[in-house]
Amino acid sequence: MKERIERSREQRQERPEERLERAVRAAEQALIEFEIAVETFRVEVENFSRLHHQKLGPMYARLDELEALIAEATAERTGDPEDRSRADEARARVLPMPGVEELFHGWMDGDGLFPEAVAMLTDQQVRPPQRVRPSEEARKLYRELARKAHPDLAQDEKERERRDEFISRVNAAYARGDEPLLRELAEEWAAGPVPPEREPSPSEELYARLDWLAQRKELLTAVARELEEGAIGSMLRMAPDDPDKLLDEIAEQLLAQVAEREAELERITAG
Repeated sequence: MKERIERSREQRQERPEERLERAVRAAEQALIEFEIAVETFRVEVENFSRLHHQKLGPMYARLDELEALIAEATAERTGDPEDRSRADEARARVLPMPGVEELFHGWMDGDGLFPEAVAMLTDQQVRPPQRVRPSEEARKLYRELARKAHPDLAQDEKERERRDEFISRVNAAYARGDEPLLRELAEEWAAGPVPPEREPSPSEELYARLDWLAQRKELLTAVARELEEGAIGSMLRMAPDDPDKLLDEIAEQLLAQVAEREAELERITAG
């Protein structure tokens, strides 16, 4: 009870500027944590999108081609202008066939096709696309660096520029899942100059800072909402612990659809 009374007395003696400064610091830390969460999810969405395109892109392309072939075969049989129009629309949705270099980008060198490409062309087992998602240790390192080196903690413009440059390297390393480089950056930051202690700011500056933090949070909220509501973000949120399994399930569904369309095309052309 005595301690509570003493704490209450101290709070009454605390200047309004000090309470405002504590509120600003708390808001800054909350914003940094939010930025870390949004950036982490953005990297996951970007990498999942790459894997999605790499693994499922050919299946989607095959489905579009089959839809166009079915529509064209139907129009050929019926001679109906509406069927011909639908066939033209279906064909327009099919992406142009890529050239050899584009088609086998990453699958060939100066001596010809890599073994993975040969396997793909001969219906053998193909090595799955490389998984590019930061490890748990990389995530931990990234969060620690973002908290320590965030530009919003700078006391002057020179310090902000140093932090901006450093954080850009941290973000690039994290996007690649480069755990060793993140460790090196952590050592670099630890060995760098220690920023000066924050001194109390005038009330006007603190209020302006709070207003900027609120605007920044609103912007990040919009970015996070866009990521979450996008097609890839929605898929990723369906299976955050095992997105690779989700890709396998979608691949099975697409393969079944391809088989159905191929059977339908065969019936139309054989009839």
